[in-house]
Amino acid sequence: MKTRIEIDPLGKKAIPKDAYYGIQTLRAVENFPVSGIKEPWIFIKSYVMIKKAAAITNANLGNLDFKIKDAIVKACDEILAGNLLNQFVVDVFQAGAGTSFNMNVNEVLANRALEILQKSKGDYLSINPNDHVNMSQSTNDTFPTAVNISILFALQPLIREIEELSNAFNNLSLKHIDDLKSGRTHLQDAVPITIGDEFGAYSSVLKNSGNQINKQQNNLYEIALGGTAVGTGANTHPEYKLQVIKNLRKVCGFPIKAAKNPFEALQSCRSVQTISSALKEVALELIRISNDLRLLSSGPTTGLNEITLPAVQPGSSIMPGKVNPVMAECMNMIGFEVLGNDLTVSFAVQAGQLDLNVMLPVIVHKILSSISILTNYLPIFRKKCIEGIQVNITRCLDFVENNPSLATFLAPYIGYLKASEIAKKALKEGRSIKEIALEKKILTKKKLDEILDSKNFIGK
Repeated sequence: MKTRIEIDPLGKKAIPKDAYYGIQTLRAVENFPVSGIKEPWIFIKSYVMIKKAAAITNANLGNLDFKIKDAIVKACDEILAGNLLNQFVVDVFQAGAGTSFNMNVNEVLANRALEILQKSKGDYLSINPNDHVNMSQSTNDTFPTAVNISILFALQPLIREIEELSNAFNNLSLKHIDDLKSGRTHLQDAVPITIGDEFGAYSSVLKNSGNQINKQQNNLYEIALGGTAVGTGANTHPEYKLQVIKNLRKVCGFPIKAAKNPFEALQSCRSVQTISSALKEVALELIRISNDLRLLSSGPTTGLNEITLPAVQPGSSIMPGKVNPVMAECMNMIGFEVLGNDLTVSFAVQAGQLDLNVMLPVIVHKILSSISILTNYLPIFRKKCIEGIQVNITRCLDFVENNPSLATFLAPYIGYLKASEIAKKALKEGRSIKEIALEKKILTKKKLDEILDSKNFIGK
């Protein structure tokens, strides 16, 4: 393999001649062969946008030669178009604060810019990764800025998918709003409800969860860019911060602004924790809903069997004809992963020390991972599971008719104790509440018909 020699403060190394990354990237690859997982495209894109905005700003302020700026900006645009993505080779588990990845970006852009100017890769006297591409920047302010922007990009399709799933449950709710079924509390029979009301509750909680994410993303608009190493803005032009954020706003399209307190922006990861927490809330609800769907579809002969989930694959390698609620099971596992990711984020958020939180690489990895798996699966879950749910109305009504909790509606007329006696007798003998009440002649048939009218059950 042909190589070129590059030098950094620690010495010399041979770099593959065709590589656009350089010596500091290679050191990171050698130091952190951890997971084999590289930064996702959405994070690369966000970081390159920062470099583009910085180059434009530094040139406009007279600190960067326009010829170099144009080459850097062209290199940025090529990467934003999807080129050279295989040159971002640093593992997501890397040096604290993300210095390894920042230098990976700096080196790739510098070497591509050198090529654009018809110079050799590694000619850092002409265009330097630190002095030119990283001008007026630090890993400490660029990495958290890229974190915020990448999360903002990732959240938009997820918010839409949560809304679509909420709408799917709402459609089921409207379709079955008058279909009675037995309510259950403590997994025991309770007063009737409609299956539409249950679906409506799922729709409502998902809508509220999506709204919460939408609200929390506002926390990401304040960014650390311009604070450089510790928040003081050292080594930057007095107008740099406002100008670079203005230029970045044009590039990324989000209403970003300078953090009110730049020192907080470097020390605290509160804003991204609110996103992780909101993702956890969604996951908890999706787990709960999936568990309900598995219970409601259990059977078909020995379980509740109140709904039928679409059959998407054979359920057993040994039991012919068996069909399992695999889509809901997968949703459970994805939810568990999101919960675990949030725990990692929580530990990392509290691990900030003094003037910087160096745990940002694992924070953004876990948050983007959670967003990705939810965004990937929710449309499949909706189309292959939720939209195809069938309600077994006859089964639901059978449960209602034999539900001893219907005695609840007699209590205002005959008292709690007498109603309890009727409920116990009905349960013991396997007969309906109405049948036992008629037998005991506690109330007339006309009055019982009036009390046990299904309209009274659901308050409609």
